[in-house]
Amino acid sequence: MENNTNGKSTYIFTKIDLEEEDISNKNCNETNVATSGKFAHIRKWMVANLLLVTTVSGVLFGLFLGFVLRPLKLSPDAVMVISYPGEIFMRLLKLLILPLIIASLIAGSAKLNASANGKIAARMLVYFVLTSLINAILGTVLVLSIHPGDPHRKVVYGEENIGRKAHILDGILDLGRNIFPDNLFQAAFQQAHTVYIPKNVAVHNVTDNATYGPKDASEAVITQVELVRTIQYRSSTNTLGIIFFCLVFGTVVGTMGRKAYVVVEFFTAVDEVVMKMVSGVMWLTPVGISSVICGKILSVADLSLVVQQLGWFIFTVALGVFIYQLAIMQFIYYIVVRRNPYKYYFGLVQATLTAFATASTAAALPITFRCMDEKVHIDPRISRFILPIGCTINMNGTAMFVAVASFFIAQMNELQLSLGEIITVCLASTVASFSSASVPSAALVLIFMVLSTIDAPMEDVSLLFAIDWFVDRIRTTNNMLGDCYAAAIVEHLSKEQLIAVDAAIYEEEQMAASSRHIPPVYNNASSEHSVPQAVAVEMQSSVLTSGTQKKQENILMSTY
Repeated sequence: MENNTNGKSTYIFTKIDLEEEDISNKNCNETNVATSGKFAHIRKWMVANLLLVTTVSGVLFGLFLGFVLRPLKLSPDAVMVISYPGEIFMRLLKLLILPLIIASLIAGSAKLNASANGKIAARMLVYFVLTSLINAILGTVLVLSIHPGDPHRKVVYGEENIGRKAHILDGILDLGRNIFPDNLFQAAFQQAHTVYIPKNVAVHNVTDNATYGPKDASEAVITQVELVRTIQYRSSTNTLGIIFFCLVFGTVVGTMGRKAYVVVEFFTAVDEVVMKMVSGVMWLTPVGISSVICGKILSVADLSLVVQQLGWFIFTVALGVFIYQLAIMQFIYYIVVRRNPYKYYFGLVQATLTAFATASTAAALPITFRCMDEKVHIDPRISRFILPIGCTINMNGTAMFVAVASFFIAQMNELQLSLGEIITVCLASTVASFSSASVPSAALVLIFMVLSTIDAPMEDVSLLFAIDWFVDRIRTTNNMLGDCYAAAIVEHLSKEQLIAVDAAIYEEEQMAASSRHIPPVYNNASSEHSVPQAVAVEMQSSVLTSGTQKKQENILMSTY
């Protein structure tokens, strides 16, 4: 009896052990499946974002290599060799800017009617002005709160007489001269700007002889040196003039219907070819960015002294840029578009890193186009319209930098500014940022214009030369992201115009089909031609996707 009981007990325990082993194996299998699923998801993400990962790695490697090589005090030739791959990368990007702007603007504006172009342009300009003003106000609030200007360190920096004169009026007038060029071919490699040239002016000074009376008065000729305003041309692409011509040309082409179909298709094909070339250049981004950053770190004479002396100024500008990018810009996007703004923000990481490395919104334009098409899926008609204009006139980060720099110099000289003067600096910084395309030396010259409105010493602008290479990169990211967010917001506000354009193209296709005796498509049992409701809904949903351009091209092809 005991043997049976023991045998049964052994059987029960054995069965329990087997069940526990099965459960354990099952849990292990589920854990392995979950782990393999996570690794598969990570691997899939890495493959899809391989270029982004390598770009971030290139930035980090460039920073690491630059700081490691600084103690070696390399020769200028060695620094030049290290910077050479970055120089080639920059030249390739700049090579693609002009054909990309011409083809994308003409093709984009031709696929929108004149009314849509006007409304989109108006919304774009309002957004540019408001965001630039917000940046200037934000910079003013931060610089007055932090007070980075220390008058006791002015002697440490040293003074340098710049010997340059500039006014807000000159910048605005130069902006107009470059928007309307007198020679389109000259605009491809030169732009107009105002300069002040020293000129000897003879001044007649009449002196009286007190001994012999007024009859013996003598006239002395004194030569004085005056700065005379003159208009000259400098070597730089007049992007504004080319953009204006392409917009007008594309808008007129879009009104010509079937006659201009070949022209539209030609520039559309050129745009696609250039974008394929951009795809090849993008794979050079990790090496190019690493080389640019490393070379720039090695070329700075005394990095620690610069950071120590102007650290608070750098901190003020960087804080303003990050507050605007991570809070204000995202808030505006969410209020208007009603979507997750940070998903859109992270989709532009590669374009942001390229803008930071190159310190140029225009140089990053080809890669920005690529991100807008493939990552955040903005309608190509909107992105091709706004980004080329934005990279020329929308300088949000520059407006903030000019405002901060102007108050910084005023604080260095212990100037007490009234409320009216503070408002004047904010408005002047906003206006000056729009004229930056026609001013050499970028934002540093704009500071001369703003300082002239409050009679602040202009020679102290030289204090900022040592750090402009770094601060310029920070504010360029603001400029680039401002253009991208403008495209997203304008696209959302222009849904009706985009749907109307698609509906007009569809209706034209129906008319062409009926003229070729092809059975037309009807909305219902009636015999009236109209756009089917299902097609209208499909077009409305396709406006927010990159497929709109392909759909429109197919309809145009069938029309002609």
